[in-house]
Amino acid sequence: MNGMKAQWIGPGLAAALVLLGACGRQDEPQADAVREPTPRVPTALPDVKESPTLAAIRQRGRLNCGVHEGLVGFAYTDNRGAWRGFDVDFCRATAAAIFGDPDAVRFVPLTTEQRFEAVRAGRVDVLWRNTSWTMSRDTAAGLSFAGVNYYDGQGFMVRRSLNLTSAAELNGARICVQSGSTTELNVEDYFRRRGIEYRPVVVATEGEARQAYAREACDAFTADISALAAARTTLPNPQQHMILPDVISKEPLGPVVRNGDDRWLAVIRWTLNALILAEELGVTRDNAADLAKNSADPRVRRLLGVEGDFGPSVDLPRTWALDAITVSGNYGEIFNRNLGEQSSLDLDRGLNAQWSSRPSGLIYGLPVR
Repeated sequence: MNGMKAQWIGPGLAAALVLLGACGRQDEPQADAVREPTPRVPTALPDVKESPTLAAIRQRGRLNCGVHEGLVGFAYTDNRGAWRGFDVDFCRATAAAIFGDPDAVRFVPLTTEQRFEAVRAGRVDVLWRNTSWTMSRDTAAGLSFAGVNYYDGQGFMVRRSLNLTSAAELNGARICVQSGSTTELNVEDYFRRRGIEYRPVVVATEGEARQAYAREACDAFTADISALAAARTTLPNPQQHMILPDVISKEPLGPVVRNGDDRWLAVIRWTLNALILAEELGVTRDNAADLAKNSADPRVRRLLGVEGDFGPSVDLPRTWALDAITVSGNYGEIFNRNLGEQSSLDLDRGLNAQWSSRPSGLIYGLPVR
């Protein structure tokens, strides 16, 4: 081209030219043959709007937590007036995740009828109160469920003197049931499907249903099995009563917040998951601080805030999970202390065992990474 002829280069000359070029570059820095990818961790995003709920909580200096007005194992006051229970411990863990202080919380006792309106109206920031996650509640009530902290089911308690072995034998029986709840609907479905006649004794609250059963105003009391176990401990002679083996519904219980504040929803969801994941990873109330200093496990280090900005990604301190675990313990510790072998209810883990345990359950912590 332009009066020049293309020259043919033989293989030997081409190899010599390559070798000469390599020699000319021998003093230049060489790139690594294999480059490991740089780990990426989430950080707080400056253009993401802060949770208005969390901002209000910080301004007032405390978390307003809706709980049951009195259910042994879940939420109740002891002889000194202090709140105790499974849901109460999750409230305290949430306060610790926000403030580093488990006492920065006000417990608001709510009836079944009051609970959802209290959330919608902002009287409480979160409802940790044995509340079943259903489609109608999740889609039409202005509410959002953050997860499941207890898998329950509805059952029946009867007197042993009746010699019953199944709820199917309750033909014509008087059944104490709370009004305005999924419990009332479930028991109607159960007997209607089987063509069994029964006489509902409908009362306003779960406490009234327990009292009616205790004075023999009904033959059976139906509620979530955990609530029946709690009710049995309050009867004069608990051993004279039994919970039938029938489980007539699925009751996934979990925390509830208002719709429209996704950042606050994330705070509750990840506080719950942190406590569940802590049990899976062997992080306890007693060893959490030591593991934060000495653990080489990257999963533990991320959970406890040693690596990454996972807390700031939801507007919380890096030590949010460490603070929550140090206060209330992991999920298993909370369960055993309030509902399990260390409690008067002595409930088996059952479905509430970790997914990785043997036998396995449904409790599964989402990964922090």
